[in-house]
Amino acid sequence: MSQLIDVPRGLNGVVAAETALGDVDGVAGVYHYRGRSAVDLAREHTFEDVWHLLVVGDLPDDAQRADFAGKIAAAAADHVVAPIIDAVAAHTDDPLVGLRAAWPLLASARRSRPLYDLDEDARRDEAIAFAAVTPRVLAGVHRGRAEASTGRSVVADYLAAVTDVEPEPAHVRALTAYLVAAMDHGFNASTFTARVIASTGADMGACLAGAAGALSGPLHGGAPARALDSLDRAGGDPEPWIRAELAAGRRLMGFGHAVYRTADPRSELLREVAEGFGGPRVEQALAFQGVAERLLAAHKPDRPLRANVEFSAAVVMEECGIPREMFTPTFALARTVGWTAHVLEQARDPKIIRPAARYVGPPLTS
Repeated sequence: MSQLIDVPRGLNGVVAAETALGDVDGVAGVYHYRGRSAVDLAREHTFEDVWHLLVVGDLPDDAQRADFAGKIAAAAADHVVAPIIDAVAAHTDDPLVGLRAAWPLLASARRSRPLYDLDEDARRDEAIAFAAVTPRVLAGVHRGRAEASTGRSVVADYLAAVTDVEPEPAHVRALTAYLVAAMDHGFNASTFTARVIASTGADMGACLAGAAGALSGPLHGGAPARALDSLDRAGGDPEPWIRAELAAGRRLMGFGHAVYRTADPRSELLREVAEGFGGPRVEQALAFQGVAERLLAAHKPDRPLRANVEFSAAVVMEECGIPREMFTPTFALARTVGWTAHVLEQARDPKIIRPAARYVGPPLTS
């Protein structure tokens, strides 16, 4: 019997693989994509450019940008996409459920082969194609039918499809900042799931469907809408409500993070974006955050709990007109880019991920 190594519950702090895609420093409160500050990228670059950085490996020049945009548009407009969306939308109005169903169907329609059998260029084409259809699937299931792409940017197209109004430039820029900031964030549960499946050599659709399955759990990616629910319940004077929640031992959704022990840089970025909108809802959210962080510091002085990305993202998405039920699907749109990049990286390693378990049940009986 091989020797087993004890590891922390949840694999906390365990290095499971090497990656060149990015890093998260929870103590310093910074993270980056391929050595470039993710927050700076979110402020200064388009969704497509950062997608290119993660999946292809660098920020594009003008020629690369045009070529990449053409690949995205062609994949999103593939004739097999609309029938898949319509078929899925006929059975569910939940965009994440629809996405988990659509990706394997797309793999079948495209006759996608296992990643194990593809070269690097073919794998990258698969990654771009599956991510390119994601906003169309999410918006289509939300609306109950497939919508044609208009040829605008990915973010503008998605925002128009979800809100059914012509998006304002400020909203496109704000949502771009959120999506770029949320593309990748270390070996979170869904990303690790995608890599485990990729290590088997499975096709891209299987890897992404598994990742989306992990995201469906309320402990991973499901808090933005719940954060707004808290604002609604707390009303204009949040302190009594927050005190009652803490006294009851309930968690404040949108506060605390498994990695950061200081301010979440994504939350700080999106707070700036929200402050740029102004208005009563933003003022309410900022007041709630201030009271919550003060009370949490007193409640758990040994573990600072600050607002995380989901709290600020909820406010930004609401200001952009995105309905609450589309908050987590919108997060999935961003994270799909990171998933595909991790799938490509893992597919280069021929070693399957196969950890052991320590048996704690009854002994074998003869």
